[in-house]
Amino acid sequence: MTISDQLFALQDTAYGDFQAKLMPTIDRSTIIGVRTPALRKLAQQIAKTEAAREFIGNLPHRYYEENNLHAFIVARMTDFDEAMRQTNLFLPHIDNWATCDSFTPKVFGKHPDELLAAVKVWITSPHTYTVRFAIKMLMTFFLDERFSDEYPRMVAAVKSDEYYIKMMIAWYFATALTKHHDSVLCYLTDYRLDTWCHNKTIQKAIESYCVSDERKDFLKSLRVK
Repeated sequence: MTISDQLFALQDTAYGDFQAKLMPTIDRSTIIGVRTPALRKLAQQIAKTEAAREFIGNLPHRYYEENNLHAFIVARMTDFDEAMRQTNLFLPHIDNWATCDSFTPKVFGKHPDELLAAVKVWITSPHTYTVRFAIKMLMTFFLDERFSDEYPRMVAAVKSDEYYIKMMIAWYFATALTKHHDSVLCYLTDYRLDTWCHNKTIQKAIESYCVSDERKDFLKSLRVK
């Protein structure tokens, strides 16, 4: 049974219809309809097989789930250099927010210096989801003990009209407010983001349970009408 056959054996058409509504950039005919836990389980089962190596070497894929399975296989790699090589090969083929946001190679967390060097390249890419991935890596691996004022500056420097980049910028700053409030509040008080990202950041921060009511009231006062 091929990997494609295995994916179709897991098909849930109604779920595929639901997913299609969440991803307007994806052609419905390319969505099989496989739930994420099933995809992760399949990735775990085949990750170290020759079939998986052949599969990830055969880009581009036709189906949305093939891209997600590809992401989950690479995310399980324990060799940093190979995971980075495969990530660079795969990023140009990501065509939706869901695949982008579910792709997190665990080994990246063990090599922050090398990852940061790659992020600085990805964040200048002309490809929407490569930029989104770069910001997601900053949010995932560089918002805790590795945080530096350099990183929100990098994100704020991104200028784009692409919805899925702007949404990630807002998500990054809303999350940063919950972890490093005093360091990133100036991006709102000084209006350093474009109006859409500014207001969306405030909206997402206000929706967070990690932001106090007092801070939420102040953030509301910063909205741009």
